[in-house]
Amino acid sequence: MHLLLRGQDFHFEMENICRLFLPDEKIVTLYDTEDDGSFPGLTVTGTLTNEGGKVHLSVRLHIGDTDNTLTDTLPETADKDTCELGMTTLLYRLLCDWLQTSQPWGLVTGVRPVKLLRRLTALHGEEAALSHFRDRLLVSEPKLKRLHTVLHTENELLALSRPDSCSLYVSIPFCPTRCDYCSFVSQTVQRAASLIPEYVEKLKEELAAVGDMQRKLGLRLETVYFGGGTPTTLSAEMLSELFQVIERHFDLSHVREYTVEAGRPDTVTEEKFRAIAAAGIDRISINPQTLQDPVLQAIGRRHTVEDFYNAFHLARRCGMNNINTDLIAGLPGDTADGFARSLEGIVALKPENVTVHTLCLKRASNLVIRRREDVQKAADTAGMIAYAGDRLTESGYQPYYLYRQSRAIGNQENIGWSVPGKSGLYNVYIMDETHTIFGCGAGAVTKLKQPGSDYLERLFNFKFPYEYIARFDEMLARKERVISFYEQYR
Repeated sequence: MHLLLRGQDFHFEMENICRLFLPDEKIVTLYDTEDDGSFPGLTVTGTLTNEGGKVHLSVRLHIGDTDNTLTDTLPETADKDTCELGMTTLLYRLLCDWLQTSQPWGLVTGVRPVKLLRRLTALHGEEAALSHFRDRLLVSEPKLKRLHTVLHTENELLALSRPDSCSLYVSIPFCPTRCDYCSFVSQTVQRAASLIPEYVEKLKEELAAVGDMQRKLGLRLETVYFGGGTPTTLSAEMLSELFQVIERHFDLSHVREYTVEAGRPDTVTEEKFRAIAAAGIDRISINPQTLQDPVLQAIGRRHTVEDFYNAFHLARRCGMNNINTDLIAGLPGDTADGFARSLEGIVALKPENVTVHTLCLKRASNLVIRRREDVQKAADTAGMIAYAGDRLTESGYQPYYLYRQSRAIGNQENIGWSVPGKSGLYNVYIMDETHTIFGCGAGAVTKLKQPGSDYLERLFNFKFPYEYIARFDEMLARKERVISFYEQYR
């Protein structure tokens, strides 16, 4: 499709609105170009003019015999954000009419709608903020209700953070295999096994340096999170070595939550769980994504449903009393009934956390690269997400964090659910960008949060393990910025 912009440059949000309805379309954006009928396929023209003391907005949708236009007029004093919202609203309404559908999240295209609602509430009050989401952003009532609930749960958790708080993220970018829906920069063990020992040694060195900075600055470490990849691809001995480095170099006296992802059931052993428990780690994730063996095979997971159950029960026997499990709605080959059975199986286990994701068709994933056509339709996925919300609420879980991703099937969301008192703090802090998060390991990003403001400064580690190892000294030198960053505000 072609997007023609005349008299304005609202390409980012207008392209995002187009992707909500046409996620697979390649968008070609042109400026100050007329639609003369020569463009193939769909053409959208957005025009802004100033005449007679007014701002005039117009959006035209043209494809074949279909040619529709909507217009609006704003005061001459309208600012850029108001004009952009007016333009995207016209585009949204045209696409809804043309395709005879609407979007559950309306005009919201950002990852962090809860953060936006919180900001608008602080500026204008809760009722005005909710009205803005409902009347201007056209968010559906079910999504707005969920958003409102999450806002209040998150606010209680955010109140635990202080201006001198921080968190630690540790990246283990290795997996036993690559799932078909995944686009993370991670390496399969078969390909990268030779890198793992040296990677762990470098990671220990980086953790030691960052821990010494945390102590020097007197920051309160609130949460620690081992993610990936799959951290439990490492041996029990390697995991223990990393835990010991953190214990030696970081001040852990204020830590409220310590999480290790054991996402793939085929990577866990009793020895690894014992090592995790011995380090005092109080939260793990074991993520089946589905409890349907044919679906597991379809997405490239080399474990069975029985493997998941065995891993879960093993974790309980090893003393794990805060377990998260993930499910994904909309996986290839899954059905509404199959998803419901998976959820029932999870609920019966009574994990403390359940995260329900919507399948996201990421461009670098095998699902997209191989043009898989058997993914679930939007209506089926929406039904799965709605069912999960109802069933988990009935089972005593509450939604505690929510985020969105582009190219999610049906424009649905990801929600973390927990029993009271077991919400995942790190998940909330990273979504809200509450405080500084130190990122260690390949692909990790350190986000330095200026105390008392929303300003963030990012320090990027090299993405791939071989880069991380080869350019380690260069990467570690970047971390020296941490000290000077905080010294500005002392």
